[in-house]
Amino acid sequence: MTPALSEIARERGIRYFLISFTDLFGTQRAKLVPTAAIDAMATSGAGFAGFATWLDMTPADPDMFALPDTSSLFQLPWKPDVAWLPADLVTPKGISIQQTPRLVLKRVLQQAQDMGYSVKTGVECEYFLLSADGETLSDLCDRQTKPCYDQQALMRRFDVIAEICDAMLTLGWGAYQNDHEDANGQFEMNWTYADALVTADRHAFFKYMVKAIAEKHGLRATFMPKPFAHLTGNGCHTHLSVWDAVGTTNLFHNPDGELGLSSLAYHFIGGVLHAAPALCAFTNPTINSYKRINAPATLSGATWSPNTISYSGNNRTHAIRIPEPGRFELRLADGAANPYLLPAALIAAGLDGMVQKRDPGPRYDNNNYTQPLPPDTAKSLPGNLLDALRQLENNSTLHESLGTEFVQSYLKLKHQEWRDYSTQITPWEREATLDC
Repeated sequence: MTPALSEIARERGIRYFLISFTDLFGTQRAKLVPTAAIDAMATSGAGFAGFATWLDMTPADPDMFALPDTSSLFQLPWKPDVAWLPADLVTPKGISIQQTPRLVLKRVLQQAQDMGYSVKTGVECEYFLLSADGETLSDLCDRQTKPCYDQQALMRRFDVIAEICDAMLTLGWGAYQNDHEDANGQFEMNWTYADALVTADRHAFFKYMVKAIAEKHGLRATFMPKPFAHLTGNGCHTHLSVWDAVGTTNLFHNPDGELGLSSLAYHFIGGVLHAAPALCAFTNPTINSYKRINAPATLSGATWSPNTISYSGNNRTHAIRIPEPGRFELRLADGAANPYLLPAALIAAGLDGMVQKRDPGPRYDNNNYTQPLPPDTAKSLPGNLLDALRQLENNSTLHESLGTEFVQSYLKLKHQEWRDYSTQITPWEREATLDC
């Protein structure tokens, strides 16, 4: 029997709990609950006004309650008297709120379970370290044209990087490497893959942790897809494999299959490629996302992001890469992707591919930056968020798998965001059009 949270708090010296949920725009919301009240909150949930967050609610809607997942507790390594708990949202009558991103992922994982499968994922979360005001890179000496893996720049930020890595080791994530990425001021940290929901909770916590530790050091961390036009953007490369229901046998692995993948894996990839235009609404969910994909070459000579709906072997210029037997890597997603909606949509598309036995078509091993595939060979990715939203509107598979109510709410809020963006007059417009 799992001990009460108050008992865990006494054993570990926890004074407060953050009961947290992630809304449709990926913003983390929380209430800070003292240990004296945590057992009651664990049963009844922490109350929130839904309209105050991005969940497609009105001020007339009743309060919603965040029920913490007591089996997924993260004690803050940099502030150990506080613990973070991911939560699921319910109505006052205990009915699940369909547009809760974590519940959307749970529904898709249940669909996989009903088919006899479990899913494991890993993510590579890139981020920039900026000055406290967010205006410039935090390290003005980080100026190399090709700064990837730059030892000097990495070690100048050792205090921040090491504290984040130490925190992941303390949490038991199996952190195994840290590096300076392709853009000046950009970093990436890797930890071991796990069941998809476990990885999603860790992904959500990781974004909070990186920002919090950066602030502690007087800096600002950003996962923004493309904060600087001339530099590589922030990706969120996602690795995925499908296993048997108990998670002991990797069903994507076939030593006799092409590149070590089974036919099931290729059907999954076929489903992802088939749904890719609509999938972009989740993998690339912001206006800024489309300045990362389909982008011209950066200062380093490459964007490291895809520009066509295609797959390859160990080749980083396509949307999907097969780096080794038993898994594939989706290189499409960026740092703004919701930690729960990204895997939910990806898995939904892949399960459809498995059911429909979708053919991914031929593998392309060309350098897609210098020798791009022609349009009649590989389709282009959506050019902007509006194009992706329109693709999602017409994708019945994602509506059915993710839930029509959720998709409608997501589309409503994202179209609202696009309309708001469309009313803005940018400096570029004035410069290019003032004398028209």
